[in-house]
Amino acid sequence: MTARPMIALERVRKVHGEVVAIDDVSLAVAEGELLVLLGGSGSGKTTALKTINRLVEPTSGRVSLAGEDVRSLPAPLLRRRVGYVFQRLGLFPHMTVAENIGVTPALLGWPRARIDARVDELLELVELEPAAFRGRSPAALSGGQAQRVAVARALAAEPRVMLLDEPFGALDSRTRAHLQAALAKIHRRLGLTIVFVTHDVVEALLLGDRIAVMRAGRIIQIGRGHELARAPADDEVRALLTEPLEQAAAARARLAEGP
Repeated sequence: MTARPMIALERVRKVHGEVVAIDDVSLAVAEGELLVLLGGSGSGKTTALKTINRLVEPTSGRVSLAGEDVRSLPAPLLRRRVGYVFQRLGLFPHMTVAENIGVTPALLGWPRARIDARVDELLELVELEPAAFRGRSPAALSGGQAQRVAVARALAAEPRVMLLDEPFGALDSRTRAHLQAALAKIHRRLGLTIVFVTHDVVEALLLGDRIAVMRAGRIIQIGRGHELARAPADDEVRALLTEPLEQAAAARARLAEGP
């Protein structure tokens, strides 16, 4: 018997007026899997992601979490069960790092001692020294540090599912690489189910157990990176996967050139 997916979208459609944002999107994400939604601007990947925690309500179709229709839960309760990280951070500027991380546990009524212990545990998990960072304001953080705090905040209420929407897109390449490695480590350690949105092919290949390529609101192809590279669905998928790698190879060749 096939295990029930942790996340499932079944023929999900979202229409804004005359614009079809996503059309007939179906996918299943297994427990503990990291699925990447890959595509360019306007491909529908962020809209699809947001249907999972009801930041976007589908026009039709069904979205379920651990077999339960997400519409059966009040949206605020659902969002407290699902970690969410996006590129614009959303840290509260008037709160300290510790207060930011502890927001959801406080709303859930956790005792102060438990919140404090969870804040320190998560700061260590994202490789920020608790004594040095818990009292800082977001304005005193670098971009990479702030994004680590955002990840910690998303994990605060011990969710089994995380949604990440281009979380590292605004960062420099070195910081981005460090955070990609940190996320992969957290994913392995906690066994989280993750849906990760990106337009970056290299990021998708580095992080994804599977990759769903989206275009014009539809999933064009889904599979492991090597499966997509070996048998792309069409010329556009082939170009999407190969062009960045060819550019990287050309850059290495330039570096290797002699005087």
